[in-house]
Amino acid sequence: MRTTEGPLVELVETVQSPAPMGELELQVVARAGKSFAAHQFHRGALRVLRPHYLDDSGQVCYVVVNPGGAYLGADLYVLDVEVGDGADLLLTTQSATKIYRTPESFAEQRMTVRLGEGSRLELAPDQVIAYREASYRQKTHITMRPTSSLVMAEVITPGWSPDGASFRYEELRLRNEIHVQTDGGTRLLALDNLLVRPPLDDVTGTGFMEGYSHLGSLVVADARVDQALADELHQLAEKFDAYTGISLSATMDGITALVLRSLSNSTEKLNTLLGGCSGLLRQRWYGQAPLNLRKY
Repeated sequence: MRTTEGPLVELVETVQSPAPMGELELQVVARAGKSFAAHQFHRGALRVLRPHYLDDSGQVCYVVVNPGGAYLGADLYVLDVEVGDGADLLLTTQSATKIYRTPESFAEQRMTVRLGEGSRLELAPDQVIAYREASYRQKTHITMRPTSSLVMAEVITPGWSPDGASFRYEELRLRNEIHVQTDGGTRLLALDNLLVRPPLDDVTGTGFMEGYSHLGSLVVADARVDQALADELHQLAEKFDAYTGISLSATMDGITALVLRSLSNSTEKLNTLLGGCSGLLRQRWYGQAPLNLRKY
């Protein structure tokens, strides 16, 4: 078989990403028990609203806004988030991420996150809604310390189509890479790679999301994650009308990653389920009440 290593490498090097439709940089630091932004930058169709504090814990909340309202074909959005040593950030969105038809190419979001010693990040965006003929890729690259804490929650929802069909988007690819950085170097802790590609004939059932239409994910990376916590979260999830599974990574440098995946037919039910799980962690680890972002 003839190899094409040389020409292939040359071809890859000449392929360029599209210019970002939106760019956002946010650096959060801690001082006197309170977190705040030390650096902000935005360009194009991304920005953040003024910070606010939901309680007296010192955790700062920033809301990401896309004034354009939706992602379209070949759109690229780039976010860079740094949470400094001891800082505490809650990052959410103003509204759902809507993916419309992408005839030219897939829409894409790339997010890079760096967490310092003793820092904490809660990612709680509104749902991703994929409409008919939509293709979307989301890549999140996270580097954290063994003393950092990460909680990410996300819901995928099929958009409404004129004929009432449930699954008409083309595909969704969501990739989360979590790395642990120590003085000895950086190693991969967990790779969470999700591909959802609905059947062309619009048939649902066992073999494709077990007949459900909505998907929720919770990713937790923390030194306090263990099998007992996974069992407790699974018992909590069983109280909801959803089909849920949980997996754990190997422990690396004292930190473990947990991935909860849940299927349902309702965005509201999945938000309630994920909110219940994250609320348990907020109360137990930080003495905080469950999230109430009061968006609607």
